[in-house]
Amino acid sequence: MKVKDTMSKSLLILAVFILFLVASLFYTGKIDYRSSFSLFDSLPGKAKPCFTGSEPLKVYMYDLEMKYNVGLLKGSHYNAAPVTIETLPKWPKSTGLRKQHSVEYWMLASLLYAGDDENGNGPTREAVRVLDPDSADVFFVPFFSSLSYNTFYRHGNDSEVKFDDQLQVEIVDFLQKSEHWKRSSGRDHVIPMHHPNAFKRYREKVNAAIFVVADFGRPRPTVSNLRKDVVAPYAHVIETFVADDISDPYESRTMLLFFRGRTDRKDEGKDRQQLKDMLSGQKDVVFEATGISGEGVNASTNGMRSSKFCLNPAGDTPSSCRLFDAIVSHCVPVIVSDKIELPFEDELDYTKFSIFFSRQEAKKEGYMLDQLRSVSRARWLEMWSYLKNITHHFEYQYPPKKGDAVNMIWRQVKHKLPAAKLDVHRNRRLKVPDWWR
Repeated sequence: MKVKDTMSKSLLILAVFILFLVASLFYTGKIDYRSSFSLFDSLPGKAKPCFTGSEPLKVYMYDLEMKYNVGLLKGSHYNAAPVTIETLPKWPKSTGLRKQHSVEYWMLASLLYAGDDENGNGPTREAVRVLDPDSADVFFVPFFSSLSYNTFYRHGNDSEVKFDDQLQVEIVDFLQKSEHWKRSSGRDHVIPMHHPNAFKRYREKVNAAIFVVADFGRPRPTVSNLRKDVVAPYAHVIETFVADDISDPYESRTMLLFFRGRTDRKDEGKDRQQLKDMLSGQKDVVFEATGISGEGVNASTNGMRSSKFCLNPAGDTPSSCRLFDAIVSHCVPVIVSDKIELPFEDELDYTKFSIFFSRQEAKKEGYMLDQLRSVSRARWLEMWSYLKNITHHFEYQYPPKKGDAVNMIWRQVKHKLPAAKLDVHRNRRLKVPDWWR
């Protein structure tokens, strides 16, 4: 009898333990009670869980003819079937300043690539292409709006300008007829518009989408803003300083401050002329007012690699390619702008490798140089070392690599999705849109 009682107590204890374990698994979410009920399996639609960041972003890329993207690299009016991994051309080396706004190319190329990472460990990308639109988190529009502007508008005659406008009209028409666009009013669509004048005529017709931009210097806040859009780095023109392993980098960089570029700029960029008047001829400072050429790139490369700090005033808009040339040269950026927004700033603390001045501070006689000269050797070496560790985040390359610029951009797109989905879901049920404004 005692044996039976002992067994009964043991079984009771075991049962209580099992119940406790199951309850714990339910509580922690390791078991989903809904999976036990067919009622939940029969709900209509293809509901997807909120994105957690643990898996790659699933991207559906529209199949657009080549005239809208890589055909622009082959000739101004070249056209063919949608690009594939086999027909993807390399980004040409002789594209000059057009390379600065080549983000659209690298985003497209990253979606075509399906190989292993650089270590052969399988793909480690932040975004993968899916062929089923119902399984997609976002929709990518592979229209090279920046390259179209630079090809047809910036240097073209009237007929070429009209061709750039025509491409924009065709893209808008295509999207507005798309069922995927209609479903969200375009809020889950990604459109690169990196050049300040890209998609110039008709961007307001697609302004619900997630734009990939250089900054917010040109469009109105109702068209492009930090809440919905992604700031992407320029593709640097200067080659990365790979061999920067000098034993004493502080002493080897004999110049304090370096700038080389044009001074005839618009808006905030007008400060460049005043900075030139203040800084030219100062000890340990190089300020050269000149345009970009092949020889100029070599001069800028040598100058940035020989200087402790690189001056980055605003251009025609708050940002410029010079900042990213400085970063890959491991020359501590000195950023002068009141309105600049920076790439990946929710993940990177720019104050750890850059120094900031307001426009007013920068134009105070002697103030900026005094501040730079007061930076200790130890502090500068910290910033230089930090630059070396984050340079890979600003590299555009094919095949893509883990943590490079295009993967960082896709990460930023992920970060914008919760707000986009909130807007989509609210608009589906609201009778009075945005009543609270």
